[in-house]
Amino acid sequence: MNPLLKFLLELGPLVIFFACYYALGIMPATAVFMVATVISGIVTYVLTRKVSPLIVFSAVVVLIFGGLTIWLNDDLFIKMKPTIYYFAVAFILAGGLATGRLIIRDIMDMAIQLTERGWHIFTVRLVLFFCALGWLNIHVAQSYSFETWLWFKVWGFIPLNLLFFMAQMPLFMRHEIKAEEPPAPPA
Repeated sequence: MNPLLKFLLELGPLVIFFACYYALGIMPATAVFMVATVISGIVTYVLTRKVSPLIVFSAVVVLIFGGLTIWLNDDLFIKMKPTIYYFAVAFILAGGLATGRLIIRDIMDMAIQLTERGWHIFTVRLVLFFCALGWLNIHVAQSYSFETWLWFKVWGFIPLNLLFFMAQMPLFMRHEIKAEEPPAPPA
């Protein structure tokens, strides 16, 4: 899939939520966000015939916490969705480490090939990073207004994720498994 299209499908529901919040308010925006998340997953599947387990998990969390937000008329649940997601992914990755399974390798294997040590280091870093993001979300959600939290979710968490992955480039370069080049044809 085209990387730009993939990025738009992953970020689209959040942008739609952001716009709907200002146009319609939190409850309609949450409902639209839930629908947009499901549509994004369906479009991804139709185009690629596969969907990342992380996208499926994120959609389930959006549906549960979005549903609770609407049902209980309380924006706390949608604000806690990122924390639940980050902590759950960190727990799953840490559980994989504890059982000797590098789950992130299974998810990202098509994007990059790393040595076992590289995957292990990256997984530990991801666990710590996701735990930090979870705690940061709790702090911002409890300490600031919904609008401030929303702006931070878009303009704080997305750049933090991009910076984290850019900071991993030396690790990726050091532990990347290079594909063998085919032999040169005889002259």
